Amino acid sequence: MIYDLIVLGGGPAGYLACERAGHAGLKVLLIEKENIGGVCLNRGCIPTKTLLYSAKIKDSAEHGKKYGVIAKDVTIDHAAVIKRKNKVVKKLVSGVKSQVKGSGTTIVDGEGTITGTSADGYSVLVNDETYTAKRLLIATGSSPIIPPIEGLKEGIDSSFVATSREMLELMEVPKKLIVIGGGVIGLEMASYYNSAGSDVIVIEMLPTIGGTIDSDIAELLKKEYTKKGITFNLSSKVTKVNKSSVVYEKDGESIKVSADKVLLSVGRKPNSNGIGLENINVEVERGAIKIDERCMTNIANVYCAGDVNAKSMLAHTAYRQAEVAVNNMLGRKDIMRYSAIPGVIYTNPEVAGVGHTKKSAEDLGMNITEKAITMNYSGRYMAENERGEGIIKIIVDNEKNTLCGVHIIGNYASEIIISAGIMIEKEMSINEIKELIFPHPTVSEAIREAIFQL
Repeated sequence: MIYDLIVLGGGPAGYLACERAGHAGLKVLLIEKENIGGVCLNRGCIPTKTLLYSAKIKDSAEHGKKYGVIAKDVTIDHAAVIKRKNKVVKKLVSGVKSQVKGSGTTIVDGEGTITGTSADGYSVLVNDETYTAKRLLIATGSSPIIPPIEGLKEGIDSSFVATSREMLELMEVPKKLIVIGGGVIGLEMASYYNSAGSDVIVIEMLPTIGGTIDSDIAELLKKEYTKKGITFNLSSKVTKVNKSSVVYEKDGESIKVSADKVLLSVGRKPNSNGIGLENINVEVERGAIKIDERCMTNIANVYCAGDVNAKSMLAHTAYRQAEVAVNNMLGRKDIMRYSAIPGVIYTNPEVAGVGHTKKSAEDLGMNITEKAITMNYSGRYMAENERGEGIIKIIVDNEKNTLCGVHIIGNYASEIIISAGIMIEKEMSINEIKELIFPHPTVSEAIREAIFQL
């Protein structure tokens, strides 16, 4: 059989592409070497959220006295949390697999390698069998970066050093945990294990945490977790990992810290090697597959979506790229835009942002106005947060009189950031936003208040 489309990789980009293409009438083959759902569903987005929700419940119960609710001897049963995580993941994986099959997609388990072209299209080898299709979608995702640090160059000693994948399988909470990397994954794991009882130390090369998030919000998050007991060593470079300790440099001084477990979380790299891209001359730059606004590579009818193109390593970006790719396969004009992709850190409190920060806007020479207000302008936020220090920042493009960035730290940030994203995506003017009606009382009203305080 000659397929209309072969998809390499069953993560968010791959499985959604199969659903969209299959329901549109294309004959689709999906090749996945591990589990449908990819890293996000099996070892990332969903598993971490189950852990973080358990931590949130524990933290709420522990501090319930502020709200007139008293609970004694509150602890986390970590084994039970992991068991529940596995149950949630299993159910969701089963559901996604059912949806993919329901679209008419054929699923092949194994690792696919592109072998070349023929008169019928592109050939892919899986388990000694060759499959052919008119089009390809490469969605092979990403994997953790293992930096060239002494003690890690020869490979990871899994009994001491773990990536996020192994941390989600731990059945016991380490007494002392070192997190190398203060980005999104590192912070979320630090957050959970801090609540679960670990003594957590975060070592980060940059002077701030959270990667590219707003600097003031990053400082507030750091302050909050410092109060909870997490130690942050910023502007610090790890130089060596021993069997029971980590050595790092800070201000010219070499410091050694012992631990029971180390989480290595310094970023992810595209999975572009070993899949045969060179056999059809797909262009790759620093490991990432190059794509245009249609999510097509430099080769006709070869598309790419998700982490492997390194445009924006987020599951929701992967979803949209998959839809753009399939729409173009079907002859429907569609382009990928990156100006209003929300990002979230699911700590407690949550952090969410969309569009430009003040720094990124000023780096582009934009004429902007920044307005920051406390989340206490929201009645609901006040009702649910004793001494909350949440803030919301809005960035306005003065020349266009439109919103170009919103950044929040506080409860429900992850759920209300989409409204800000829509305002930015649709280039709504400030006057148009002022005419919107927000439900009362909600935390989202803080956006409206910030707009009117301009």
